Amino acid sequence: MLNKKEFGLRLREVRKASDEQQKDLADFLDISTAQVSDMENGKKTTTLERLVLICEHYNVSSDYLLGLSDAP
Repeated sequence: MLNKKEFGLRLREVRKASDEQQKDLADFLDISTAQVSDMENGKKTTTLERLVLICEHYNVSSDYLLGLSDAP
C-alpha cells in the first residue's frame, strides 16, 4: 500500500542529495513549488508520468520512492 509520507520523505531526500531546491524540481516537472511541497509533506502524490521523470532525473527506482524497497 502506498505510504504518502514515506514517498515524500524519500523524494525530499533524493532532491536534497542532488543539491536541488523545490523550485528546481517544480520547474523540471512543470508544476508549482506548492505541489512539490505537498508531495514532500505527504499530502499528495504525483502522476505515473511524473514519477517516471523523477526516477530518471534522480536515478532511483520507483520501488524506492514508493517505499517498496530500501535500495535506491
